[in-house]
Amino acid sequence: MRGRGTTQNPPGRFERLHYQPDAEEEFARSAARAPAEFFADPTRRALSTNQSPDIGFGASLNPYRGCEHACSYCYARPTHEYLGLSAGQDFESKILVKRRAPELLRRALAARNWKPQVIALSGVTDCYQPAERRFGITRRCLQVLLDFRNPAVIVTKSRLVTRDADLLRELAGFDCISVMISLTTLDPVLQQRMEPLAARPARRLQAMETLAQAGVPVCVMVAPIVPGLTDHEIPAILQAAADAGASSAGRVLLRLPHGVKQIFDGWLQEHYPERRGKVLNRLRAMRGGRLYDSRFGVRQRGEGVFADQIGALFELARRRAGLSAHGPALSTAHFRVPAQPASSAPASAAQPAAAGQLGLFA
Repeated sequence: MRGRGTTQNPPGRFERLHYQPDAEEEFARSAARAPAEFFADPTRRALSTNQSPDIGFGASLNPYRGCEHACSYCYARPTHEYLGLSAGQDFESKILVKRRAPELLRRALAARNWKPQVIALSGVTDCYQPAERRFGITRRCLQVLLDFRNPAVIVTKSRLVTRDADLLRELAGFDCISVMISLTTLDPVLQQRMEPLAARPARRLQAMETLAQAGVPVCVMVAPIVPGLTDHEIPAILQAAADAGASSAGRVLLRLPHGVKQIFDGWLQEHYPERRGKVLNRLRAMRGGRLYDSRFGVRQRGEGVFADQIGALFELARRRAGLSAHGPALSTAHFRVPAQPASSAPASAAQPAAAGQLGLFA
C-alpha cells in the first residue's frame, strides 16, 4: 500500500475488546491509503523526562504523537496504544498535534526550578514529519530555545530540517545545537518500502551538506541497523555522510518492542520473504533467543557474535571515514531568561494552517 509502512491495524495491548472487520471490509481497508487525520493534543506539559542510562538526554520535546513517515520498524508505534489506538495504521494516520508546545516550552524554561540542560527534539516521533510543513510547531519551539539559549539536539530523517537553518545557525553560535540525521540505507527502493513518506537517502545527504555549510554540527545515525538486510551498507553510509559534511556518527540496532514485532514481521513477509528467516534469526541471536531485549545498554546494541561483528564493522568504517564517535559538547553557559517574550517568528516561518481535523480532544 503506497505511502503506508504496514497494512495491519492490530488492537492495542491494553484493549479488552476489538473490532474484527469481515474479509471484504478488510480488503477495502488494506487496498487504499487512509488519509492522515490531525487531532489536538491536550497535554499541559511540553517536556518529558527519563532516567534511562543508555540515552544521552534527560528531557525531550515531541511536538507530534504518531508519525506520518510510516516506518515499518518504528519502536515508537506502541505509544499509540496508550491512546486506545493501534500501533499499526493508526500510528501512521492519526496524528496528535501539540499546538501549545511552544508556549508550554517557554513556561517550562522560565520556571525557577528549571535547570538548563540539553533537550532532545524527536526522542519519540520525528519533529520534522510531514505535519510540520502544515503546523510549524517545531520551528516555533526552536525560536523559544534560541530566546533562552538552551541547548538542544534534533533527531530526524527529514530534509525539512534545512528550512530552519537560520535558527539552527544562531543556536550553533552559542554551542547550543546538534542535528542527528538517521540514514538506514542508501538503496532508494528498500528505503521507500521501509520508510514510505520519509526523505530519500539522497535528500538526507543533501540536508547534511546544507546544515554543515551553515555551521551546524551534523551527526549521522545509522539507525536502525537491520541485520541481514542493511548491515552490509554500514561502511558506504558512513563514507557518504562524511563526504556530505557529517562530523560524527552513531548507531542503533533494530528494536522491536511489543506489537512492532508483528508489524515488522508482516512487512518482511510482504516485501522480503526470502530474507525473513535470516533477519529474524539474527535478531534472536543478538537478543538471547528473543526478538527484543529491553534491558538498558543491550536494547540498542545487542549481544553475541553477530552484535560484536556489527560493532567492529561500524567502528572500523567510522574511523576510516574520519567521523568522531561523539557529537559536540553542547553548552548551557549562555542560558538566559528573556526579559520580555520574543517577537513572533520571521515571516518565512511556517504558520499553522486551518484547524481542519484538529479539535477531537479540544
